[in-house]
Amino acid sequence: MKPKSSKQAKACDISARVKAIVWARDKGRCILCADTMAFPNAHAIVSRAHGGLGVEENIITLCNHCHLEYDHGNDREYLRGRIESYLKSKYPNWNKADLVYRKGLAYGQVENTARDTDIQKR
Repeated sequence: MKPKSSKQAKACDISARVKAIVWARDKGRCILCADTMAFPNAHAIVSRAHGGLGVEENIITLCNHCHLEYDHGNDREYLRGRIESYLKSKYPNWNKADLVYRKGLAYGQVENTARDTDIQKR
């Protein structure tokens, strides 16, 4: 596996600023069970190992129990649905595909498709 470029590593890093925004957005509670013992346990929807960006739209607050249940339990799909619904309620245009690092693109910038490029040439 090729090591991450410094730009990718920086884009995927979860900064203290993002953690603080997420903690405030989630009101200092696990978004699944509302446990206040969540502490800033930031969980990425698209993991950093898969190029997940360190942006607030990709990070949620989970308590240790829910974090372990999501990562290793039998209800991952159900929990993923709840998490995605929560994020869509906070960000109406939320799209999981937008949370992945793409070389040369800033967060939120749309990638040109072959069809778009063909239209631009006309």
